[in-house]
Amino acid sequence: MQTVRTSEELTRALAAARGGTVVLVPTMGALHAGHLALIDEAKRRADTVVASIFVNPTQFNDPNDLERYPRQESEDARKLEKAGCDLLWLPGVDDIYPAGFATTIHVSGVSERWEGEARPGHFDGVATIVAKLLLAVRPDVAVFGEKDFQQLAVIRRLVADLGLAVEIVGLPTLRDRDGLALSSRNALLSADERKRAAAFPAALELARDAIRKGMDEGAAIDHAVNMLRYAGFARVDYFVLVDAATLEPVPEPQGETRLIAAAVIGSVRLIDNMAV
Repeated sequence: MQTVRTSEELTRALAAARGGTVVLVPTMGALHAGHLALIDEAKRRADTVVASIFVNPTQFNDPNDLERYPRQESEDARKLEKAGCDLLWLPGVDDIYPAGFATTIHVSGVSERWEGEARPGHFDGVATIVAKLLLAVRPDVAVFGEKDFQQLAVIRRLVADLGLAVEIVGLPTLRDRDGLALSSRNALLSADERKRAAAFPAALELARDAIRKGMDEGAAIDHAVNMLRYAGFARVDYFVLVDAATLEPVPEPQGETRLIAAAVIGSVRLIDNMAV
């Protein structure tokens, strides 16, 4: 695996890959099995697999959250090499956002509810960095996980609106044995919080199954939220059934819909979703 740190090194490294299929897997590091599943999917589709690791400061609205975000560059590089990644790009903040950088991308509509309300400016940071990564690598395909489902919807809207020549692939969420979605943030949970966090996917499953069986959506969601509170979650930011493309709430499952949710246990905010 080749490792590069600057845009100039990236351009030179990619020159040899042109002519074959290039697939990009953007990450913020702290890699787990979910990220490595994205690499496996990329390998299935690519002649050259490129992974990027960049903890993007513009998508953190809380400086403490940015400071606490786990960083393990050497371990992540070993995992990527073992997984068969061909090229690792580790840009610095000054390379991505050089002096005088003044452009922000805002994706209206799909970015403005849910995570957009809870974390002001978050999706502007996401859209801006993803656009920069896609323009720098110019991949044929980019692979993202479905756990951050609203993020995936924002990226798809971004790519469609800007006419970027890249296929966006969403990979189903990888889960631990108890159902909890794999996430870098899980490492911040205490042992007791980690045990109680299993109520999160269980609540989503409960609501999903109840809605599929015809229960009123509001009643099914109320029951699921009460389950989270009983399990010790301090706050539920949202728990809602939405259209999978627009992220607008729907009164009942028609077409492709998702239950999306965000809840806080201890000091850790978890997000998850399930198709209905």
